[in-house]
Amino acid sequence: MTTQENAQGKIYILPQAIKTVARHSALQSYGVISLAPANLAESVGRFVNKDADFGIEVETDADGVNISLNLIIEYGLRIRTVTDSVAESVKYNVEKTIGIPVKRVDVNVRGLRISNPD
Repeated sequence: MTTQENAQGKIYILPQAIKTVARHSALQSYGVISLAPANLAESVGRFVNKDADFGIEVETDADGVNISLNLIIEYGLRIRTVTDSVAESVKYNVEKTIGIPVKRVDVNVRGLRISNPD
């Protein structure tokens, strides 16, 4: 949890809020098909709970936030270009929306998918 303080009091920002912004930014990026579970526990949680939070890990500290994304991207696109675009988009949107500096965005490509086989 991240805490900010202003004249009116304290503001608590939970990792879930950061994950929501990061998820939306990643899925809006060109070439991203979906988020992927990072491990077996996330895979099981995905089927048990339809609103399960998977594919994004957030670590906060006093200096800022580290975000790790697990993605499935479109086959045939340059992986480096897509991952750079996703990292920049997530960093920009989290800093703009939440107001917390993003120290690092790690993008893990868990798979490729052909979305239109024609």
